[in-house]
Amino acid sequence: MDPTREQPWLVESLKRIEDVSSKQQHTLKNAINCSGVGLHSGAKVTMCLKPAAVDTGIVFHRTDIGRTDLVTAMAVSDDAATTKIGADIGANIGPEISLNSNHDIPARWDTVSDTIMSTTVQNAAGDKVATVEHLMAALAGCGVDNVRVELDGPEVPVMDGSSAPFVFLIECAGLAPQQARRRAIRVLRRVEIDDGCLRAALLPSDGFTVSLEIVFDSPAIARQSGFFDLHNGGFKRDICRARTFGFENDVSRLKDLGLGQGGSLDNVVVVGRDDEIMNDGGLRYGDEFVRHKVLDCVGDLYLAGGPLLAHFAGEKTGHASNNELLRKLFSDPANWEYCYDEAQPSPGPARVWDQPMASATAIARTA
Repeated sequence: MDPTREQPWLVESLKRIEDVSSKQQHTLKNAINCSGVGLHSGAKVTMCLKPAAVDTGIVFHRTDIGRTDLVTAMAVSDDAATTKIGADIGANIGPEISLNSNHDIPARWDTVSDTIMSTTVQNAAGDKVATVEHLMAALAGCGVDNVRVELDGPEVPVMDGSSAPFVFLIECAGLAPQQARRRAIRVLRRVEIDDGCLRAALLPSDGFTVSLEIVFDSPAIARQSGFFDLHNGGFKRDICRARTFGFENDVSRLKDLGLGQGGSLDNVVVVGRDDEIMNDGGLRYGDEFVRHKVLDCVGDLYLAGGPLLAHFAGEKTGHASNNELLRKLFSDPANWEYCYDEAQPSPGPARVWDQPMASATAIARTA
């Protein structure tokens, strides 16, 4: 099936696989907005992607929290001078300056606070933004280094459950090269985790590649694996349209836990009780499930703070193990270094493990 028939607006976007130079940092040319529902919170959220200065990185900002605090502070003040100062600040503040910078939430591995069914980042003030991984994957795949992400709710909107709508937004906004070199994070030696039920590793590489295997107890998925070279447009070409997925049998349980409140057939591939795909039009790829897990890896790993020069290999991994692997990588300075090298194409898959996992029957149940 041609996935662009399902979403014709993707055609032009997916034709433009831009050869963005990885020598320079990039931000957006223009600000751009979208609105949608949070997958787990069910909240209606408006999000704005804004250009940001060199070396800003990816920064989230909860406008609902910041504005509430400002209004409250001004309302309770009996000091007319204080109120005037607050009004002057509000009138003169520039478009790239936050009224409450303490509500900024840097998108980094060390700000991750929750990995249950998605990735959540949080700042020292306790402000959170959930389900950042699909947007982070799009930013990584499009080569965006610096952007300010403003939201008026607790969660990035799920859109259609993939990264394709975010890729479309980024391409509509355009990319602007910046007067600073792009810094990559080179993995110097093998770093891995293995708990007997899942395992993951980062290995030295001159590019960025992902090999992943997933196993589910549903015949609709069973065992899927793939190797993907994300150099030079590979993410947009092979990964970005893969949607998040779940199981009809799990819907009630997840909703009782406060999860999946915004989920529907419009934004989740749902495997039915008889192992059928419930969505009209079926799957976008025959192996859409493992491709979406790769998408999650790309987004989670971009929380390293820049592009990785590494090969990621995983079996039965998820958001928690992706973050655990980054924490282990950065726990020892001998594991990595900054460099200004450009990613190179991969020579192809490499053998990572000599033996199967100790628990070969471990089954995952979450997407």
